[in-house]
Amino acid sequence: MPTLLLFAAARETAGVNRAEVPGSTVAEVMAAAVERFGPAFEQQLRTCRLWRNGEPTSPTEHLREDDEIAVLPPISGGSDRPLRLAVLSMHTSPFAQPGAGDGGGMNVYVRELTAALAHQGMECSLYIRRNRPELPRELLLEPGVRVVHVTAGELDLEKEELPAVVDDFTEAVLDDIGNHGGVDVIHSHYWLAGMAGHRLKHELNLPLVSTFHTLAKVKQSIGERENPLRAAEEEYVVNCAEMLCAVGKTEREQLIRHYSAPSDRLRIVPPGVAHAFFSPGDKKEARRALGLGSEPVLLFVGRVQPLKGLDLAVEALGELNYPEARLFVVGGPSGRLGKEHLALVRRRCEEANNCERIIFFGPQPHHLLATYYRAADVVVVPSRSESFGLVALEAASCGTPVVAASVGGLKALVRHGRTGFLVSGRDPRLWAEQIAEVLQNRTLAEGMAAEASRMAADYSWEETARRLSQIYENLRNSNLVECVA
Repeated sequence: MPTLLLFAAARETAGVNRAEVPGSTVAEVMAAAVERFGPAFEQQLRTCRLWRNGEPTSPTEHLREDDEIAVLPPISGGSDRPLRLAVLSMHTSPFAQPGAGDGGGMNVYVRELTAALAHQGMECSLYIRRNRPELPRELLLEPGVRVVHVTAGELDLEKEELPAVVDDFTEAVLDDIGNHGGVDVIHSHYWLAGMAGHRLKHELNLPLVSTFHTLAKVKQSIGERENPLRAAEEEYVVNCAEMLCAVGKTEREQLIRHYSAPSDRLRIVPPGVAHAFFSPGDKKEARRALGLGSEPVLLFVGRVQPLKGLDLAVEALGELNYPEARLFVVGGPSGRLGKEHLALVRRRCEEANNCERIIFFGPQPHHLLATYYRAADVVVVPSRSESFGLVALEAASCGTPVVAASVGGLKALVRHGRTGFLVSGRDPRLWAEQIAEVLQNRTLAEGMAAEASRMAADYSWEETARRLSQIYENLRNSNLVECVA
């Protein structure tokens, strides 16, 4: 059966990104899709382009069972030719599994953002370090987003070893940009890509936009170990970039306080949420899909590492006066520290004799997380530091109350007493009290669920892309910041 691939506004309208739809011609497939997705989708379809297996197609074209039909909404641009963007994500890929290894919110951010930028009319080249031999040199994430796997050092390097191969990565990106007609703006994600972006700016005389996602000095302030090189490199980028993007007010304040970032080169660009996947749904069906009954369920989503605080979630479960409650853990260990933290968590489970109450699901495909969010009574986000909190936003979008640490971007994202609770400190008894408040007060929980989904509706990747596209256009012909580094 042919597969329908839906992008941008078409995906939002249909509520899915792909579907198998019967039909022997393109027209028959689209008619079946309209019947399935309704009048709003039919209206959207009138302005869309249709591609078959990567090439433009026509309604009368006959299809094979394995054909893919892409529905592409119109794109918009602000100049005579599309803006060309080099996106640097050196250490992690949009194809990586969130919650596994170094895969997390940044993977989702880069994937969803570049797709949204492409549908704003930009041509995105996304540069990632190759870490597996089978990865192709180049592939299409979707129309307008070209992913380039760059060879830089041995394939199996640990994240801590990557600073030594930044120069190799930069040289390879330079070669590719030169071979493909150049770019207009460079956007680096994370400090390693920032190192490469800093040099590319000077080599190519192009504006640099930087999003750090996390900051060394903030992590060091809470006792996290960091590469001694990192804070200095972040300072170089702060002093040289034409624009710094903070995901929220807290990160903006941190950049000013810890790095003396100039406020006129700082913009708040919050992440979005894919409402096609993350939206309120049938709680009973979600629980049935996961084999659950009526028992209370706490949910932790993310990488297992000290920074994310799974140990605190486990301790809070032990303090709850709900012996039938379960804690679902969706995610896996990140690096050596993650493995050590997972071993610590398992020891504490054994000591408390409650291992059977904690279910480890491992990392899950991102689009399937909505089932876990909908099935849960409370999503627990006990991070020691969090620039934004994409898990909290996705949970809210699904209408699930969040109990989160009162740190970083979570302080703005979770509305205390309205969409969930914020907890100060690391006392598991305090966390258990707030979790119990949601579990035992059904009226409160339902009110939080409704308010959370309303709040999350204000966040979309289309709006994130719109804000960034304006930044890029403003920088396109501007004078560059002078850099002394």
